[in-house]
Amino acid sequence: MSELVSPPLRAGIIALIGRANVGKSSLLNAILGEKVSIVSPIAQTTRNVVRGIHTEARGQLVFHDTPGIHKAVGDLGRVMNRMARSAAVGADVAMLVLDASQPPREEDCGWMKRLHREATPLVIAVNKMDVAGASAEPFCAAWEAERPADAVERPAPIWCEVSAATGQGLEALTAILFEQVPEGPLLFPDDMLSDFPRKLAIADVIREKLFGVLREELPHAIAVWVEQLDEESDPWQVTATIFVQKHSQKGIVIGEKGRLLRKVRREAEAELATWFDKPIKVELWVKVEAKWDRNFWLLKKLGYTQ
Repeated sequence: MSELVSPPLRAGIIALIGRANVGKSSLLNAILGEKVSIVSPIAQTTRNVVRGIHTEARGQLVFHDTPGIHKAVGDLGRVMNRMARSAAVGADVAMLVLDASQPPREEDCGWMKRLHREATPLVIAVNKMDVAGASAEPFCAAWEAERPADAVERPAPIWCEVSAATGQGLEALTAILFEQVPEGPLLFPDDMLSDFPRKLAIADVIREKLFGVLREELPHAIAVWVEQLDEESDPWQVTATIFVQKHSQKGIVIGEKGRLLRKVRREAEAELATWFDKPIKVELWVKVEAKWDRNFWLLKKLGYTQ
């Protein structure tokens, strides 16, 4: 009786690309089954390239979740756009995420044409198919109308309809991605979910909680830096600075009698305790740093540029 032979492992890097707020981070978290990238209804939430790692019997998919392309304002906006545009360089698969709940935009069509010109295989994930009235047809029609003249010389994009919210199509999408990445050994240890630096991940959680309470009031004027992380203490001790650009913004972030800042601290502590399975104590300070988003050295410190 012959022995069953397991198929060879496959492993590769997937660049998640698309305009702001199409659900790239939500889709990544849904595929991984755990949260590695912060999510909010506010566009441009992701500021770094976050790496999430999905490992299973078929092999390993390493996802780069990039900032959404948007109209850049200041050095921070330009840095975010540059990171997003360079994401496909060196990747094994480019995965363009589109928002099926809205008609195609100029940026969507531009990305389809741009990525199709690259040698990297292109997978197009049409997200938010759970939303009433959502459809992939307008995007397919836009592709047919605007595809490059040399499109016949390259493999056609692989389309997949998905919903990060409900899980629709995620198994099919994962299977497609494994088919596209090369055979080879795992790129990271099989128990690693992300290699995103811990301090930056904690800062992102705090920033997400600020986004949740401030909404559209001033989120893009805010940055968070973890000054200290003591993993030897019980609970872990985190000291973080929240940067704002104006003194008036400092008062908004602190809130009346400090209520807003306390709410952010409590929510961050609760989520971080879940992330790390340990009690976490967070201390927050608010500092005015005018034009921090135009300060190259501060952007480097915050992990927004290399």
